[in-house]
Amino acid sequence: MSEKQGVLGIFSYVDVTIDTVKKLKEAGFNNLRVFSPVPNHEIEEVMDVPESPVRFFTLFGAMLGAACGVGFTVLMSTDWPISVSAKPIVSLPPFMVIIFELTILMGALSTLLGLLINSRIRNNAPRTMYDTRFSVDKFGVMITCSKDGVEGAQDILNSQGAEEIKVDGI
Repeated sequence: MSEKQGVLGIFSYVDVTIDTVKKLKEAGFNNLRVFSPVPNHEIEEVMDVPESPVRFFTLFGAMLGAACGVGFTVLMSTDWPISVSAKPIVSLPPFMVIIFELTILMGALSTLLGLLINSRIRNNAPRTMYDTRFSVDKFGVMITCSKDGVEGAQDILNSQGAEEIKVDGI
């Protein structure tokens, strides 16, 4: 068996799950993973999940797209000037369509890039620890800890009223 162990507690109620996560964090268990059948903001708040940096990719891409849009249109107009009556060669109102389109395009592509970079596709949770009931009506709290911390984690899960506890090597 490996040095790390996975301890999984199965619960029926979200309130009990949230209380369990709080107790585990107070006890010093920081490598937690919560399974839920529905999105729940209270669980996210308790887990202290950091905000995604993808929004900065989007902002940078949108600013780059706007700069490219301005650059393309202004340079094109100055390189091949077409004089129409007394209108200026470089006029922003007709260029706004191109600027807007490139802002949206580059923002969307950089969002996709940021999502792929920050998605953490490989999760460290073993497949044996997932229970299909988490997709229906149960909540799960998985703790990844050393062999020494397994008993402490089991004690906390039992004291919180876990319906079932599974232990597996990771």
